[in-house]
Amino acid sequence: MLARKSIIPEEFGLPGLASRLPRKPVFRDRVNKARFIAKNGSCNLAHKNIREQGRFLQDVFTTLVDLKWRFTLVIFTTTFVSSWLLFAMSWWLVAFAHGDMDPERQNETHCVTDVKSFISAFLFSIEVQVTIGFGGRMITEHCPAAITVLILQNIVGLIINAVMLGCIFMKTAQSNRRAETLIFSRHAVIAVRSNRLCFMIRIGDLRKSMIIGATVRLQVVRKTTTPEGEMIPIHQIDVQTESAVASNSLFLLAPLIICHVIDKNSPLYDLSAMELQCSDLEVIVILEGVVETTGITTQARTSYVSEEIQWGHRFVPIVTEEEGVYSVDYSKFGNTVKVTTPSCSARELDEKPYILIQTLQKSELSHQNSLRKRNSMRRNNSMRKGGGSSGSLRRNNSGLASPKVQFFTPTDGGQNLNAVT
Repeated sequence: MLARKSIIPEEFGLPGLASRLPRKPVFRDRVNKARFIAKNGSCNLAHKNIREQGRFLQDVFTTLVDLKWRFTLVIFTTTFVSSWLLFAMSWWLVAFAHGDMDPERQNETHCVTDVKSFISAFLFSIEVQVTIGFGGRMITEHCPAAITVLILQNIVGLIINAVMLGCIFMKTAQSNRRAETLIFSRHAVIAVRSNRLCFMIRIGDLRKSMIIGATVRLQVVRKTTTPEGEMIPIHQIDVQTESAVASNSLFLLAPLIICHVIDKNSPLYDLSAMELQCSDLEVIVILEGVVETTGITTQARTSYVSEEIQWGHRFVPIVTEEEGVYSVDYSKFGNTVKVTTPSCSARELDEKPYILIQTLQKSELSHQNSLRKRNSMRRNNSMRKGGGSSGSLRRNNSGLASPKVQFFTPTDGGQNLNAVT
């Protein structure tokens, strides 16, 4: 059975009409990807299938410093106990070879006094290596082998102590500990500064000891494809800042706003406000400098993905002068305020400068209108508060006052003005 045809032609039906309507461009949601640098500065990178594991043993000291504290303590405890047991076996063998274990030779000279078992040899090994010396056991000059073992154990013990102390010192004085007090703003902002579209972040130091020769570097990490078809998953692009252009280090005495002018050399030059939210770029911020108190170079890192970049915002000021002292309010460190900013890209602003002028003019007009509204509201409130007796008196006085009326009467010589009140 054939289907009955519709009376309305297909081109005038709902599917046909919907197909002919102009469609607006649809921006797809950005696919959530793993960030390269976490907010705390740690690298989100996993090393897999490393075949040459022996390279880590070639630099044992750095490997021990990079290990976690629990692994480091386990390794040092195992090393000490192993060395004590090893030299305890050596002392027991020396005593056994010299005949000190024989009960019939109690009155003869021993290599080590009061070493009659492995337990006593283990205790003597601990006393020698940690230089305790309780006085119950001692070495004699009648056994050259015992003197040799004593020298070897002292040398090995000094090496273990030196490595342990150096490793603990390096782990406690690592540069990343100083970076804990170097803070970054939670969000980055894009706004107009000096008639140019700028990318800005805020950095600060919580300690009074300064960072000498502090420098800030910005990098944009994004997935790119070359014209030859090669896909680069982590393409790092250097971004110039105002301090880098001036080739001067930062004087990080108070929180500073790092500004990057989005010009034709910037990787953000072609991005508008809408395209920024759909992009998968990540801006990495690296702060380096020398710690004033220790002289160790430190580095603090963070990153900003597209969701953490606020378009059309500006950081609020947090440095004020109070009683001759500059005060910094860190409770407002990451606070921003919304400002009028064109939503187009920096390229479009360069090609069409009137967009920025019109935007600034609209902002000025809206600011003036808001000021007028505030002033009118203040007047109304003051009039309402001052109403009552004063208002009634004003109304009574206005009613008692009689207007001045003027009559014009024509005369022969002209017109005379007679005023009657």
